[in-house]
Amino acid sequence: MLIFAGVRYFLQEVVVFQIIGMHNYSEASRELNYYVRDNFFFGLPAVIFSALSYLFWQFHSSQLQNQELLLENKKAEFQMLKSQVSPHFLFNTLNSFYSQLILKDDEMASDILVLSDLLRYVITETEKDEAVLSKEIQFIENYIHLQKKRFEDQLYLDFSVEGNYAEEKILSSVLIHFIENVFKHGKLNNPEQKAVISIHIKEDFLEISTFNYIVNGEHYSSTGIGFENLTKRLEYAYGSKFKLEKIAENNTFKTYLKIPLNK
Repeated sequence: MLIFAGVRYFLQEVVVFQIIGMHNYSEASRELNYYVRDNFFFGLPAVIFSALSYLFWQFHSSQLQNQELLLENKKAEFQMLKSQVSPHFLFNTLNSFYSQLILKDDEMASDILVLSDLLRYVITETEKDEAVLSKEIQFIENYIHLQKKRFEDQLYLDFSVEGNYAEEKILSSVLIHFIENVFKHGKLNNPEQKAVISIHIKEDFLEISTFNYIVNGEHYSSTGIGFENLTKRLEYAYGSKFKLEKIAENNTFKTYLKIPLNK
């Protein structure tokens, strides 16, 4: 800007004056320091605005790169896990256990079958961009079934699914995010403080809402990254056609999601 002020002063007050014999400004305004002040007054806001815009763009690009790197790392970890454990070996082993227990302990055999279906879905379906809604709900039901075993039937949770669904598709692994948060951070062993997971399927959209009491000492700020990642995935998949809310207050936590269904 200093160089530009000097060049402008030279051109207007020296070169142009020699050609036409007229000054650009009045006598009081023909000093070099006036040109400097004049250029800074009009030029500095534009320089500051453009610099801030560039820094914001750089920051945003860096955030996107970090996000992509995090997702790639997660994919790499998942691929490594799959390569370490052969799915065929795992399912054959579980089927062998199921065959041995079916005549001795029907309940245990049924639980092993649920576990097999759960693992099969995780290994074969979660990598896909979209998931069939009926399979996602079946996965959630299997997940809750096994959690009940972990809580030894002391799990106080109201889970409901309302509406008709079949081959509609949604963004994969979205619903399980909310279910996992309830089990990870919620107080679930008190009959007076039941957790609630509710899924409503309408013709063109799906709604899921959760409610749970927070375990003492639990801080939901630790779930911020998860919700941030989920929001980015939803924005990428649905644009502005979704609604996502979370509210933590009075020792309770609520979430709500509404997304369109793909036919």
